[in-house]
Amino acid sequence: MAEPERTEQRMRPAPLLFEPAEAAADPEHFFALEAIEDPGQLLARATELTVAFRAATDRSVEYQAVAAAQLADPRRFDRLTPAAIAERAEWTEDYARKMIEFGEDLLKGRIESRVED
Repeated sequence: MAEPERTEQRMRPAPLLFEPAEAAADPEHFFALEAIEDPGQLLARATELTVAFRAATDRSVEYQAVAAAQLADPRRFDRLTPAAIAERAEWTEDYARKMIEFGEDLLKGRIESRVED
């Protein structure tokens, strides 16, 4: 089943705090990778960034799950339904349910965080 077309503007990705705004505005600039001429150094630095972004993604997903579980907590007088959480996060309702369950598991310590502090 196709998703209905969204008329509201999609959220923009959060800015990366350590990349200067003027550098980010230049489409050819990406963490100064374009300035690295040695392919070995370029591969090493690009790999470092890839690992860092993956870790950041994993950590962000865990925070999303915890927040979803907290918002859906039946003990809250203002709890949200999975449908309301899905709408806020631009997820499907099924995915929201899975994220709520994952967040509950994280909160109860049944699952260890994939990202070490």
